[in-house]
Amino acid sequence: MESLDSSFALTDIEYISHPFIKEKAIERRAYQVSIAATALIRNTLVVLPTGLGKTVIALYVIASRLLNLDGKALFLAPTKPLVEQHADFLRKNLRIDKEEIIALSGENPPEQREALYKKARVIVATPQVIENDIVARRFSLKDVIHLTFDEAHRAVGNYSYVFIAKRYLEEVENPLILGITASPGSDIERISEVVENLGIEEIEIRTEYDSDVRPYIHERKIDWIKVDMPAELKEVREKFEKAIKLRFKKLESLGFAASPELSKRELLALQEAMHAEAMESKDPSIFEAISVMAEILKISHGIELIETQGIEAVKNYLRRLIKEGKARGGSKAAKNLLSDAVFREAMLKALSCKVDHPKLEKLKEIISKEIKKDTRIIVFCSYRDTAETLVNELGKIDGVRASKFIGQSNRVDDKGMRQREQVEVVSKFREGQINVLIATSIGEEGLDIPATDLVVFYEAVPSEIRAIQRKGRTGRTRKGKIIVLMTKGTRDEAYYWSSLRKEKLMYDQIYRIRENLRKREQVTLFDFEKSEKPEAKETKNLLIYVDSREMKSGVVKELYSKAELKIKNLEVADYVLSDRVAVERKTAEDFINSLIKGERDLFSQLLSLRKSYLRPLLIIEGELYGRIHPNAIRGALAAIVVDLGIPVIQTKSQQETAEILLAIAKREQEIKSREITLHSGKTKRSLKEQQEYIVSAISNIGPVIARNLLKHFKTIENIVNASEEDLVKVPKVGKKTARKIKEVLTTPYEEDSD
Repeated sequence: MESLDSSFALTDIEYISHPFIKEKAIERRAYQVSIAATALIRNTLVVLPTGLGKTVIALYVIASRLLNLDGKALFLAPTKPLVEQHADFLRKNLRIDKEEIIALSGENPPEQREALYKKARVIVATPQVIENDIVARRFSLKDVIHLTFDEAHRAVGNYSYVFIAKRYLEEVENPLILGITASPGSDIERISEVVENLGIEEIEIRTEYDSDVRPYIHERKIDWIKVDMPAELKEVREKFEKAIKLRFKKLESLGFAASPELSKRELLALQEAMHAEAMESKDPSIFEAISVMAEILKISHGIELIETQGIEAVKNYLRRLIKEGKARGGSKAAKNLLSDAVFREAMLKALSCKVDHPKLEKLKEIISKEIKKDTRIIVFCSYRDTAETLVNELGKIDGVRASKFIGQSNRVDDKGMRQREQVEVVSKFREGQINVLIATSIGEEGLDIPATDLVVFYEAVPSEIRAIQRKGRTGRTRKGKIIVLMTKGTRDEAYYWSSLRKEKLMYDQIYRIRENLRKREQVTLFDFEKSEKPEAKETKNLLIYVDSREMKSGVVKELYSKAELKIKNLEVADYVLSDRVAVERKTAEDFINSLIKGERDLFSQLLSLRKSYLRPLLIIEGELYGRIHPNAIRGALAAIVVDLGIPVIQTKSQQETAEILLAIAKREQEIKSREITLHSGKTKRSLKEQQEYIVSAISNIGPVIARNLLKHFKTIENIVNASEEDLVKVPKVGKKTARKIKEVLTTPYEEDSD
């Protein structure tokens, strides 16, 4: 068991001294050493305000593990900018060869990653990359002696952290996990899920008010600036509210109690309940209610933009809504809104409005006053449209060098930032080439920008996680200032007070969970040593080929521990289970979207599947009925089953899909003893492959017997002319198989025959 007592020593000038940490690199802080001591003994979740050195604690633990054990340290972070940041920090402070500390993201090709893993001692990576490489057998966790999860609050649901932690805890003999976060959230179920998923045994928490932390806290002043909504914007809002009230009345007539006072979260919960009820009942009124709820959510989003963002954001949203409603594959909700006279009146009022939100002028006034030499300012906003507007407007102010900082995903008429661009912007901001950063939520997590003097909330956010992360961007090495812009009498105010209430609740819940952990009966070292080791798991003997595009699905994670997976760019199919069985998987949403946009692509995929494999199969995952008329779905399913001859299996979840795939693979490979081979959707096969393909299809005998027949008779012509007596001389060809081959080759073809 490692100890900090001997390896970490206090020098005269208050620096940490450690064989694996560079001299005079890290200031000694008692709370960090204390937390690291715990994290070296148990799987630990560290909850620490931004700027107080969560990464330093990870450094301490990694250094001690590398000193005492042979193996690799793995450090996971959710974005490439964070990966690069952590890798630079470790290279700067760890006393090992810099080339042994590698940073990996999706931009590194798989072949390159595989080579880098072999020489690395510290791997900093995005979790999706590690998850993919574990599944594809390019990377093994067995050599990992320590695993750090940055932004550990993400370890819920289907996020890659969950899969990696589970595999690590099951596969590694001496695992040690460190989770670090500034804010795991106020929902006790979510926090408990994080603790469970990461195998957490202890929680270390510090706040700004703890005595050992207070000396390192810099003053942060918070100002709330309230603005009045102009009369013109209020008129636009009233039009939207009129349209939404009509729909709430419609919901009530359909048997669903709802009102405009419901929050967005409550509306989404009601929508989820409607979908659940629709699965149990085929009552048309439920499907109508689901459609009405979709319209309500779209109008509600418009009202939020009016109250918190400004008229330009509203106009951009409405233009996209009009485009969606007019598109052939547009949603029913968008089409209904565009055909409604009341909502059209609201749109016209908004599109003709000339008055912008007073927040914009107030922000320009603040920036003009605050901007000076070496000042760094971050303005947080929730929407990309607003970010674009703010960059353009603030860029007109003397001395302002503004840039936006947004996520990677591309949307309609909205191109995201590539990871390389994100890293470049952060670097320029840190160096002062950019002094005003306009950031969406991508800027809330983990950015190491120590000299940020001012943080502005363009709007309040209801999430305590996001609010804590935003505030943590300033006051890290010197005094900082926070300004929250709020529109009087709107959800801005409600969101702000909601986040404060949740922040207090968050700490209460964390302390409660920590106490519960400590009350659990601990297994003593003696009990552990005398307990029997778990039996070795059976060797996986099923083989499944998986299309690389399926790596993002939870199906692959379910299959990982139960079959050997080979990841390929498959020309046809998502999963190949034998020489004759291949599966195309569609989520219900994908299937319905293909029907809305036109069936050509879907049927083209399935035709290629039908031509390439004797036993093609379509799996549709999730609830099909609800978004479009049931007859459209039934017609498409009938065409697939009857016209294409492809069976359709519907599953409820990714887990059930995986179980179906495993059951078929087991039947084909173990019971039927069939090999697994890939067939091409194209006709480009070698002559040898074409010969094997033709013979294997004669009587559905498979590639093994096909090769045996060709080796024995040399040509397909000789096989055709052979007698049953000659055929049975071939290995694995019995009388029944020989008779079937002759029957296929000699029976006259009749067009109308069964």
